[in-house]
Amino acid sequence: MRIISGRARGTKLYTLGGESTRPTLDRVKESLFNIIQNKIEDANFLDLFSGSGAIGLEALSRGAKKTIFCDSSKQAIEIINKNIKKTHLEDNSKVYNSDYKKALKEIKEKQDIIYIDPPYKTDFAIQAINEIIKLNIIDENSIIIVETDDKEIIENIEKLEIEIQDKRKYGRAYLIFLNRR
Repeated sequence: MRIISGRARGTKLYTLGGESTRPTLDRVKESLFNIIQNKIEDANFLDLFSGSGAIGLEALSRGAKKTIFCDSSKQAIEIINKNIKKTHLEDNSKVYNSDYKKALKEIKEKQDIIYIDPPYKTDFAIQAINEIIKLNIIDENSIIIVETDDKEIIENIEKLEIEIQDKRKYGRAYLIFLNRR
């Protein structure tokens, strides 16, 4: 796994071993950043369920102002911190080693882009979107992006107070782009 573009381009990232995380495939990551490329510059980016931090670091490499990384796994946080140091993006990074609900409550500034990639077969994406709306950390220009392989999650997102702007399928994975109504 590596940074695809920007000032840290080509940097190989440390990854987590085992089955507990599932890295976003490079082709999905590349498509994601092609879609949001005009919104990255100077953005506040939240990488919820960060894993290795690859998505948030890609955002920083491409010009995001700040990325907040959140993961409840101590192992993941160790890898994220190693990757932040390796890419020399420490000044623009904040790391939360906590449950996503707790971390969301601590975020005070509006987020321009929020990437939610929770463990599959959970309803954490739905819960996170509800918390984000309730805590008012997005505005009408913010984008929430959910990665999932579960069609039921997509159906449940359609019932929320959020608008689906776009939906893309890459093999088993879906990227769902959401805006506040």
